[in-house]
Amino acid sequence: MKKGLTILLGFTGGLIGAFVYGKLYAPVVFTQTDSALQESMAAPIKYQGQAIVQANFVNASQIATPSVVFIKTLSNQQRGFNDPFFDFWNNFDFFGQRGPVTSSGSGVILTADGYIVTNLHVVKDANQIEVITNNNKRSYQAKIIGTDPSTDLALIKIQANNLPHLTMGNSDQVEIGEWVLAVGNPFNLTSTVTAGIVSAKGRNINIVNNQFPIESFIQTDAAINPGNSGGALVDLDGKLIGINTAIASNTGSYNGYGFAIPVNIVAKIIKDLIEFKEVQRGFTGMEIKDIDAGMAETLSIKNNHGVLVNEVLEDGPAEKAGIQKGDIVIDVNNKPIDSKANFDEQIAYGRPGDKITVKYLRKGLERITQVALLNEEGTTAIMKKGTVTSGNLGADFQLVSKAEKDKLGIQQGVKISNIRNGRIAMMGIQEGFIILKFNKKEYDNVASLIADFEAARGQIQIEGMFPNGSRAVYSFYN
Repeated sequence: MKKGLTILLGFTGGLIGAFVYGKLYAPVVFTQTDSALQESMAAPIKYQGQAIVQANFVNASQIATPSVVFIKTLSNQQRGFNDPFFDFWNNFDFFGQRGPVTSSGSGVILTADGYIVTNLHVVKDANQIEVITNNNKRSYQAKIIGTDPSTDLALIKIQANNLPHLTMGNSDQVEIGEWVLAVGNPFNLTSTVTAGIVSAKGRNINIVNNQFPIESFIQTDAAINPGNSGGALVDLDGKLIGINTAIASNTGSYNGYGFAIPVNIVAKIIKDLIEFKEVQRGFTGMEIKDIDAGMAETLSIKNNHGVLVNEVLEDGPAEKAGIQKGDIVIDVNNKPIDSKANFDEQIAYGRPGDKITVKYLRKGLERITQVALLNEEGTTAIMKKGTVTSGNLGADFQLVSKAEKDKLGIQQGVKISNIRNGRIAMMGIQEGFIILKFNKKEYDNVASLIADFEAARGQIQIEGMFPNGSRAVYSFYN
C-alpha cells in the first residue's frame, strides 16, 4: 500500500432498529454471515403498524457479482485530465504528451456466449480491450460490436461459453426509495458491492456529448466511484435494472449520488446493435422543453405536469399528426410525461415506422393523436451503418443525416466520429465535428472527401461546425 493512501472501507446495509423507551433508536450492526440476520429475514419487523422488510443484500450480491466483469483498455492518445463525471485515466502527465494510456471500468455479461454491455466512455478509443471475469478470473480479448453515443453505451463480445449472466428487470417498475446494489470495480478493486436506495428517476444531468442525447438516469446514493462505470445496478432479486454511468462530483470520486442508464433503454439499444449494428432511433419532428414554475403559472398548468412543444418541424411527423408549437404533451403511449428526459426515454423505445400515441393539451383542452416515427433521413426505413473508416486519418466519416441538417440549418456535411490514432487526432479536431468545406470545396460523398484529405499536401483548411451549431475553421500545413 502506498504511503499516504487511505482506504475507507464501508458497507451500507439494511437498517434494523428499535425505539427504546419510545425515544432512542439503536441500530444493529451485522455481517453477511450473521445467522441471526438470516433467520430474521423470514419475518418482518413491526413498527407503528408498518412492516419493515430487511434487505437481502447477500442473495443479490451472490447473483450479480459473477456476472460483472473487470475491463482494462490500452490506447495511444493525448494524455491529460478527464471529465470528473467519468472514469479517470490511470496514467497521465502534465505536458500533454502522446503515449500508451491505460484505463479501467466494468461491464455486465448479458448472455452465456459472451455479449457484454458497458459504457462507451470505458472502451472508446481503445486499441486493446481485456475482459477479466469475476467467477474464474480468466482473461479474454474483446471486440466492439456496436456503440451508441446518444446513451453512452457500448456492446462488446468475448469468445466464451457458459458464462454467468444477469437477468434483465424492468426499470419502469423501479420505485423511488427501494434498495439497490451497485456492483463494479472501483479504483481497480474488483468485485465491489455497495448498497443504497433509488433517490430519483428520469434525471437529466447533461453529460452525454451528443446532438440527440438520451438522458433519463436512475439516481442512487449507492456509492459509485471511478471504475464502477459500465457496472450493474441491481434490485434485491439480483435483476439488472441499470448500467452505472456517472457520478455527481467535483473531485472525480463519490460524493453522494450516482447515475445509471435504465435497463429498459439498455435492452432496446443492445437489441438494435446485435440485429442491425446500429441503433434505430425514431424522430418525432418536434423539440420539447421542460416546464418550470414560471411557465406553469403563465400557461395555467397544475403541478408542472407535461412538457412544452417548443418547435415543430415543417411537414414532419408531429405536424402531420396535428401537434403545434405551444402544445403541452402530457402522455406518451399511456405513460405520464413530466420532464424532457422522461419524454426522450419513451421515444427512445421506438423505431422508425412505429406509431406512438401522444396525449396533449391545447388551450386547456385534452387531445390525442398518433405520431409516426421517422429515421434520421426522414423515412420509415431501418438504417444500416453508413460510416467510412480511414486508417490514415484515424477516424470514421459519415454524411450528416437529414435530422441533423434540419436542426443545424445546413445543406450538407460530413461528420467525424470514433477519433483514434492518426492525423485527425494530431490536428486536434474534436469528436462530432462536421466538415462543411475542405480546402474551399464542399462534399456530398464521404469517399471523395477522404481521398482528397489523405492526398492533401501543403496548406490545409477545414471549415465546419460543432453539433451545438458553433462554427470553426482549422488551418494546417501538412
